[in-house]
Amino acid sequence: MDELINGFIEMLEKERRLSAHTLRAYRTDLEAFAAWCTRRGLGPDDIGQRNMRAFLKEMHAAAYSRRTINRRLSAVKGFFAWLAEHGQIAGNTLGTVSGPKQERRLPRLLNSQEIEHLLSFEHGSGPLAARDRAFLELLYASGARVSELAALKTADVDFDRHQVTLFGKGSKQRIVPLYDAALGLVRDYLEAARPQLLEAGLKGAAGAGPESHLFLSVRGRPLSADSLRKVFKNNLRRAGLDSSHAPHDVRHSFASDLIEGGADLRSVQEMLGHTSLQTTQIYTHLSIGHLKEAHHKAHPRG
Repeated sequence: MDELINGFIEMLEKERRLSAHTLRAYRTDLEAFAAWCTRRGLGPDDIGQRNMRAFLKEMHAAAYSRRTINRRLSAVKGFFAWLAEHGQIAGNTLGTVSGPKQERRLPRLLNSQEIEHLLSFEHGSGPLAARDRAFLELLYASGARVSELAALKTADVDFDRHQVTLFGKGSKQRIVPLYDAALGLVRDYLEAARPQLLEAGLKGAAGAGPESHLFLSVRGRPLSADSLRKVFKNNLRRAGLDSSHAPHDVRHSFASDLIEGGADLRSVQEMLGHTSLQTTQIYTHLSIGHLKEAHHKAHPRG
């Protein structure tokens, strides 16, 4: 089964162009399922609804979260649909297998005070400080995924039109407007700090030639999504904020703040790159929560 999993992951990478982070998640889930099959002496042609439900039941008994169980089920169902489509197995009956009902959890985010502090605390001087300020401001200004900012090229920021072009899941392109403060910090970084980082990389033994990626490391190399997550965590600690937050929480803050500010759902959906409006609607619950809190605090009988 390992060879088949490798073929499936290769297809996801080349045809669907999924991110490295998503590919790792698929591989982890499928390898866990493959190990379970090996312990029971099951091959790909042996897997049916009964086996799949046994796998789900075992994960539930081991106290896996509903989210993890459903993610693994989705990965396995996608894998076996691909196997059946390419004639690797005789048939596929997993399509009707359902996982546990997903708990509806509101996204975690940074509140407006935390966002303001993160963007305005004293970062220091030097090219790395300028890079970090530009990264954090752009993260909140665009609502981008951290993987999208890692892939961002210098030409993707259009200063004349006040916008940035992002490439999301499956390389789907979308354009997000940017406000002046974000554009100013990115421009400052591009004009002064980024050339210093690039020059430092060119002087080093591991230096690369001129790169078009926007965010560079101290060695002048493009920063990966994992590296940008570390930059984010480091700045949270320096700002005295909860370092358990992830960059994705800023994306949630971006969406929630837009809706609370009066933006319509369709516009927010476009800026986030959501395929379904239903995915975006969860942020309306955050706004309702804000209204309830305000009502409770302000109403004479609240």
